[in-house]
Amino acid sequence: MSDSKNDLKRRPLKNLPPDRFPVKVSLIWLSIIAAVLVLFYFTPSRTTAPATLKLQQVVELAEQGQVVSGVIRYDLAYGRNGAVLTGKVKGPTLDTETGKTDQFRASGNLTETNLELLQKTKLFEEPPVSNAWSSLIMNLLPILLIIGLLYFLFVRQLRQAGRGAMNFGKSRAKMLSRDRDKITFAEVAGCDEAKEEVSEVVEFLKDPKKFQKMGGKIPKGLLLVGPPGTGKTLLAKAVAGEADVPFFSISGSDFVEMFVGVGASRVRDMFEQGRKNAPCIIFIDEIDAVGRQRGAGLGGGNDEREQTLNSMLVEMDGFDTTEGIIIIAATNRADVLDQALLRPGRFDRQVYVDLPDVVGREQILRVHARKIALAENVDLNVIARGTPGLSGADLANLLNEAALLAARRNKKKVEMIDVDDAREKVQFGRERRRVMDDREKKLTAYHEAGHAIVQAVLDDGTVPVHKVTIIPRGRSLGSTMFIPKKDMLTQEMKRMLGQIAMGMGGRIAEELVMDDISSGAYGDIKHVTKIARHMVCDWGMSALGPIAYGDNQDTVFLGREIGRSHTYSEETARKIDAEITRIINEQYARATEVIRTHRPALDKIAEALLEYETIEGKHVMEILKDGAISSPVIRELPPALPPKADDKNPKKAKDAADELGATPAPSPA
Repeated sequence: MSDSKNDLKRRPLKNLPPDRFPVKVSLIWLSIIAAVLVLFYFTPSRTTAPATLKLQQVVELAEQGQVVSGVIRYDLAYGRNGAVLTGKVKGPTLDTETGKTDQFRASGNLTETNLELLQKTKLFEEPPVSNAWSSLIMNLLPILLIIGLLYFLFVRQLRQAGRGAMNFGKSRAKMLSRDRDKITFAEVAGCDEAKEEVSEVVEFLKDPKKFQKMGGKIPKGLLLVGPPGTGKTLLAKAVAGEADVPFFSISGSDFVEMFVGVGASRVRDMFEQGRKNAPCIIFIDEIDAVGRQRGAGLGGGNDEREQTLNSMLVEMDGFDTTEGIIIIAATNRADVLDQALLRPGRFDRQVYVDLPDVVGREQILRVHARKIALAENVDLNVIARGTPGLSGADLANLLNEAALLAARRNKKKVEMIDVDDAREKVQFGRERRRVMDDREKKLTAYHEAGHAIVQAVLDDGTVPVHKVTIIPRGRSLGSTMFIPKKDMLTQEMKRMLGQIAMGMGGRIAEELVMDDISSGAYGDIKHVTKIARHMVCDWGMSALGPIAYGDNQDTVFLGREIGRSHTYSEETARKIDAEITRIINEQYARATEVIRTHRPALDKIAEALLEYETIEGKHVMEILKDGAISSPVIRELPPALPPKADDKNPKKAKDAADELGATPAPSPA
C-alpha cells in the first residue's frame, strides 16, 4: 500500500481541471487594480474648493484654537519665502465663492516668528521636502502604469497572434520522450502475427547491418488495418517504447485546416523534422482522414485534402527522398485509401490486426487482469471462451465494468458472478426495470419463450441458449441471449436458416397464445430480412445459384454502406424478392411446427419467466427434456432503496443497509 502511495507522489497528476486564474490573467488583473488605486490616490476628492487666506490669518486662527490640523510645505527654490499652508478648521466657517468650507490654503513668506507660533500649537506637520526627481516620478507613475497595461494587453497579444499565423504550416507531430510511461510488446497480446511484423522494424533499427548484409531493405511504411479496438494504436505505442530512435506521433486530422495549403505545408515540415532526426519513426493515426481516394467528392484536383495527400505521396517516395524515415499508419477503412498510397515503396506492408481468437482473448484478459484484484474462482479461460467476437478494447471494458460492479457491491475482490454480469451488460445492454402490466409481461414472456424453444430445438450444439429474461435491456423489453461455444469464421447455410427460424419464433408464439401480434418483433423482422437478402444476393444460398447480385455502394463522405447498385434487370429483381420471401416463409412454417410440437414446454418457460423474470439456458433444456426445472433458479430482485442515516445509532443504520444489500439465497423451482 505504501508503494502505491509513493508511486502516486512521484507521478505527475493528470486530468486535473485547468487553473481558473493562470499567471498571465493574474498579472493583468493586478496591473488594473494597481492603476485604479494610483489614480484614486492622486486624484483630489474634494468637492468644494478651499478658502484662500493670508499667512497671518492662519497664524491667528491657530492661536485661537480654531485649526484642527495643517501641513506646511516649502518651495524647492525659495524655501520659506514660498511656503504653502493647508489644513482644516473647526466646522465649515470659512467663506468661499461656492459656500462655507472647513478647508483653507495660504501661501507667501513665512517668517521665523510665525513659524515658531505655528510649531508651538503642534497642529502643523512639516513633511520632508521632495526633490524634483521624486515629484516627477510620482506624477508620471499613473501614466506609466496605464501605458504598460495597454502594451501588455494589445501590442504583446498582436505579436503573439502574428507568430501564431506564421506557425500554421508547422507540423503538429509530437515527439514522444523516452522517460514517459513506456508500453512494451509484453503488454500487447492477442495479435502475435502483427506484433511479429512490427517488431521486425524495431529489430532493424537496433541492428541494421544484420539485414543489410543480406541485401534487404526495411519497408518504408507499415499500414495497420483492422476493426476498431483491436490494438492498432497500442502496437504503435509499443514500437515507440521498444525502439531506441525518435518517435513522432500525429493524427490524420491534424493536417486539415481552414486555410488552403496548410495541410501540405505541415506534411513537408513533418518529414523535414524526420530527416533531421533520422533514423526515426513517424506514426500517423487514422490516416484515412487525409489519404482517401482522389477524384471523389467536390473540389477536384484543387481540393485541400488532395493537396495534402499529394504532398504525402511525394515525401514518402518521390524524386527527392531519403532513407531513414519509417512511416507507421493506422486505419480501419483501408478500402477508401488511395491506391497510390498503398503501393510498394510507400506502404510496403499491410498488417491486418484482426479480432482475437480464444487464445488471444485469454492473453488479453491476462494482461488487463494484472491491475485488478480477482478472486480465485475467476477463470479467464472460461471468460475467453464465452466472449467470441469481442475486441481487445471490449475485453478491457468488460474487466473494468466487473471491477466497478464488485466495488459497488462492497467486495474486496472481483468474483465470477461480477464478470458474468459485466459481460451481459457489455454485450446485451444494462437492465432497465420498467413498469409493465400483466398482459405486457405475459406477451413478452411468450415472445422470449418462442425464441428460446426454437433455438434450443434447432441448435446443433454450437450456439446454445445462454439466458432468457423479460427484464428490459437496451431498447428491448426482453432478451434471449446466445453465446457461441467457439469462434465462427464462416457462415453455414443450415445455421443461417436456423437463425431465421429462431427470429420468427417470438412472433409465432405471440400469435398462437395471445391471438394477436405486436410491434415487439420489429428488430427480429429486420434482422431476418437482412440475413435472407445476404443469402440470396451475396452468398449464393438460393435457387438463383452462386451469382452475386448488386454491389454495396459507399460514399467518401459518410464512409459506410448506403445502398446497393442494381446491376440486374427488373425480372431478376422480382426473382430475388421471391427467393427472399420463400426462405423466410419456409422458416416461418418450420418454426411454427416446432412451437406447436413443444407447446407444453413453451407454457412452462413463459410461466418460469413470469415467476423468476430470468432463467438460464440449462433451465430451458430441463423443461424440454423433463417438463420442469430441476436446478435452482437465482431470482434477481430489484435493488432496494438505501436506509435513512441514523445519527444517534449508526451501527443500527449500517446493519439495516447490510440487510437490504444482502444477496438473496437461491430458491428451488
